Amino acid sequence: MSNTEKTIFVLCSNNKGKIKEIKKELSDFNIDVLSQKEAGFDLDVEENGKTFKENSEIKAETIYKKLKKPVIADDSGLCIDYLNGEPGIYSHRFAGENATDEDRYKKVLKLLENVPDEKRGCHFTCSMCYIDKKGEKHFFEDYLYGKIGTNPKGNNGFGYDPIVYLPDGKAVAELTPEQKNQISHRGKCVQQLVKYIKENGI
Repeated sequence: MSNTEKTIFVLCSNNKGKIKEIKKELSDFNIDVLSQKEAGFDLDVEENGKTFKENSEIKAETIYKKLKKPVIADDSGLCIDYLNGEPGIYSHRFAGENATDEDRYKKVLKLLENVPDEKRGCHFTCSMCYIDKKGEKHFFEDYLYGKIGTNPKGNNGFGYDPIVYLPDGKAVAELTPEQKNQISHRGKCVQQLVKYIKENGI
């Protein structure tokens, strides 16, 4: 492959935040990351798995079968100790189908109203499925631990980032994109993917 020729990777998402994060991490390779819509797949894949891993595999497999290009899919969500791991795989739909990020995190804050600090532990989980050009699947999983704060803070990130506080007291939404990519569940999965590509090629 010449230096000017880029390999197309399809990201199973149209989420601009996710696309930006992953594009940045893969920028050192001859890889052009397209959203599924940009790649010509404009359908919603039904995520009917029972785990993050199953959902990431369903998404990746569906789009790979259609487009026959390398695919990255992830499923991620927030797991709250006090809520027995909820919202988990239902993080996006937690406050209803058309809810905003603000609707979702406000629902969490309401459910944890008056819950003491020591019971507010939580973690983000990300499970990623990469299907290479040969159609072989590779899985990566990682986590970001924190606790649910009492007020939203910060204007960066997306999803539940404003209410997940790190040990230093900062909310994830107060981090710069570079800081977040270093420590986030998805950032660490992408780092595992980058390591795999470095060692094994595209």
